[in-house]
Amino acid sequence: MNSFFLAISWDWTNINGFSITAGIVGILIVFGSLVLLSYIYRLLPRILTFNLRSRLLREGKIKASDSSDLSIPGEVNAAISIALHLFLDETHDKESQTLTIKKVPYRYSPWNTKSAIMNTYFDKRK
Repeated sequence: MNSFFLAISWDWTNINGFSITAGIVGILIVFGSLVLLSYIYRLLPRILTFNLRSRLLREGKIKASDSSDLSIPGEVNAAISIALHLFLDETHDKESQTLTIKKVPYRYSPWNTKSAIMNTYFDKRK
């Protein structure tokens, strides 16, 4: 095993300008996309509340002076999430997660009915 690692040699001549450029461009693309996604996630609540604020102003449900704070308090969000969790938890079945395989004593089963439905007219073995 040690001889395998000793046989590996590093050759600095394999690194050329193209590989350095490709590496730098790849790193810039990854970090640029991460920065872009962080800005999108940071601006998403503002975009959503702007859409909600403009719709409520159009429908006349709020006045222009009342539209400064449309956020929902944390306690309300917690109560909604707990209610949804309890509701969705009740709808699912509780199963034992045990798989039981029983051996069938006869040879016929629905899994091998292909031979029963085949047309025997063209069977040359008979």
